[in-house]
Amino acid sequence: MKIKMTDGRVLIGVFVCTDKDRNVILGSCNEYLGEPEEDKEEPKTIGLAMIPGHHIVSIEIDCDQTKRVDDVL
Repeated sequence: MKIKMTDGRVLIGVFVCTDKDRNVILGSCNEYLGEPEEDKEEPKTIGLAMIPGHHIVSIEIDCDQTKRVDDVL
């Protein structure tokens, strides 16, 4: 799952859960200072991250990744 934040950061990780306040928890999370494709910097490994709902601009999922997980299950 890819989450774009209000300050321009992008977090990519595995969706764990959400709550009634739209906060999202990602596991195995990496932080990028901009779009990962454009940014030449190495990502910052965060691990488990809680993203406050009011800082989320957009959420995207990788359908190919979802299919790979379904194949394993």
